[in-house]
Amino acid sequence: MSVELLAPAGSVEALDAAISEGADAVYLGLKSFNARLRGANFAWNQAQATVEALHKKGKKVYITVNTVVQEDECERLYRFLSFLSKISPDALIVQDLGVLKMLNMYFPNLKIHSSTQMNIASSKGANIVSKSGVSRVVLARELSLEEIKEIHCNTNCELEVFVHGALCVSESGLCMFSSYLGGKSANRGMCTQACRRYYEADCQGEKKAGYFFSPYDLQLIDVVPDLIKAGVSSFKIEGRMKSAEYVGQVVKAYRYVIDHAEGENIEEVIIEGKKMLLQDYSREKTHYHIFSPSLEKVLQPNQAGGTGVFLGKIVEVLEEAGDETPCSYICFSSKRQLGVGDSIRIHERNDKKRESFKIIDVKNKKEKQFVKIAGVAKAGDFVYLIQEKNTKRYPHVLPNNLDDYRLTPHDEKLPALVLTSEIYSREKNCHPREKKKTRDFFPKGLYVQISSFNNINVLISSVLRPTKLIVNLNEETKKSIENYEMQKGINPFSKKDTIISLDPFLAEGTLKETENTLVFLIESGYFSFVLNNLAQLKILKEIREKLKCTRLNLIAGPYLYTFNRYAIKFLEEMEITKIISPIENSYDNIENCYKNKGARQNVLLTIFAYPALFRISSPLPSSYNFFYIKDKEKMIFKAFSTPSQSFVLPEKPFSITHRVGHLRKNGFEHFLLDFSHTAINAKEYRFILNAFNKEIYIEDTSYFNWKEGFYKETKK
Repeated sequence: MSVELLAPAGSVEALDAAISEGADAVYLGLKSFNARLRGANFAWNQAQATVEALHKKGKKVYITVNTVVQEDECERLYRFLSFLSKISPDALIVQDLGVLKMLNMYFPNLKIHSSTQMNIASSKGANIVSKSGVSRVVLARELSLEEIKEIHCNTNCELEVFVHGALCVSESGLCMFSSYLGGKSANRGMCTQACRRYYEADCQGEKKAGYFFSPYDLQLIDVVPDLIKAGVSSFKIEGRMKSAEYVGQVVKAYRYVIDHAEGENIEEVIIEGKKMLLQDYSREKTHYHIFSPSLEKVLQPNQAGGTGVFLGKIVEVLEEAGDETPCSYICFSSKRQLGVGDSIRIHERNDKKRESFKIIDVKNKKEKQFVKIAGVAKAGDFVYLIQEKNTKRYPHVLPNNLDDYRLTPHDEKLPALVLTSEIYSREKNCHPREKKKTRDFFPKGLYVQISSFNNINVLISSVLRPTKLIVNLNEETKKSIENYEMQKGINPFSKKDTIISLDPFLAEGTLKETENTLVFLIESGYFSFVLNNLAQLKILKEIREKLKCTRLNLIAGPYLYTFNRYAIKFLEEMEITKIISPIENSYDNIENCYKNKGARQNVLLTIFAYPALFRISSPLPSSYNFFYIKDKEKMIFKAFSTPSQSFVLPEKPFSITHRVGHLRKNGFEHFLLDFSHTAINAKEYRFILNAFNKEIYIEDTSYFNWKEGFYKETKK
């Protein structure tokens, strides 16, 4: 089987390295709509020239359009996609369902790959996006080798798998930590890497500190032969923020192993490949979930959050005046000899600051090596070698003169889009039977979401009983519901008034169990579901046909990311018209998405929540015997595990209870108090409910992105 080696091209230098060392294809981003906005990225003429140059070499180029898009960006997106359709890359890598819909409607000539950010972790997920034109899925990284095999056996989609590079501890596409801290959303290419930060924790009276959520780097070079047999089409290397030297070295190693993967001396081949990777200047390595879902060998609190070869602590500093900035000669505990032109990074011991320097001089004094940097350092700070001086020069892929490459986006007008919900938003245009069905399962009022049936009586003991109860389906609630069906009495809400919310991460290994649970729920009389993963829609459609059930009521959950009208249109065509707006969303963007006030009757707005900042696909290591952690800014967070997952929540909740009256005046009448993963007592609930009823601001809460929206570089 012929497989593809796919390399990152975060710069033209990395492009040269990737192609020279044998990559079959590269992926790259332009200056917008890509998940590595902090990288160098490519200009219009460079992208056009790259496509032409690689096609002449028989290579492929994939362009990333892998971020979520706000409504006011859709016209710019349309022009961007029109430009890409003219330069004809081999595929676009896409996260947003709205981008997928726009491509289907206006640019059917462009091939589509689903980004790992789309959170496809099953054959059901792959099959449903394949019907919308996706030819390849970049699988979520939380899968085992056996699950990848199963997916290949049950889909016609090509499978792309990350085999090397940095990992994020949060489930693919579901991290909101960076966004919560200041609008720099991971889903918008602006992640500030909260997982790499230094945290302090109180462990039963004992103070601990470390990089609790900073995972090792992925390395699957010894699994390449197994992945080929499992049906993987493309082996992807992470690293669009990495140097050309890194890209070249990693591509060289994987090229060697792939080319010799079917030989008899595979063990020797892998040993040689690993030798080539010894100088990739990265963290320690892990197989992640390929063989085991445990995080015990994935998270190491004592490792630093950054990459590089650890050189030890600074033991002595000699400061001197520079021409423009202070300079320092530093000596560190490692005996490794460095040279002029090598690059190092210095971490302050408390991790408040990290700074990179190029070595500008080296001198020996009393058998100690001192290296000179254009900056100030302190004894006790940590030093990492992040790159040795490059002595290898790669031939250029692009011509020196790009004057012939003049294509740029034009001022094209985006065609008007009408949502189905807008056509039928007026009652006189709505069929009476459809109107009654909607009123029954999605009435106006207050919705409350929980992850446990403990203290559920709190919700009905207050003056205002919730209109609907939303129950997160997890190990505990599943068992409670099963017991309720047999013993009665655990849920005071009727089945008609209970909505089951499904988890946003759905891996191939849990498909069968999920199907069986959903069949049980439907046969028991539960017909309303919140979907947070596209695979769940595929499963429920199949169950509906199997059981001849016509009563299923489906709501798009916040993790289906409806940040624009094209994403809403995509879901409408999947027969989902009711939507819980993403908690990252801003009010201005919600108004733009639902211009027609009648259509606003189809959206449920979260008014209060402790948002899951990290959602981790395994329990935390057994040594993590803490509940509260705080960062260097003294912000406090909660970290805890369930039998199958882990979560990190802010201590400070999101709340806009004081905006309820304004929202009602503007046509929004469905409101959610979300207590997912949160224990709540009667006093707390009455306090929050009182703030909701009287439209009172709750002190010491966060607006998240409600007022300011996502961070933009133009902001001061």
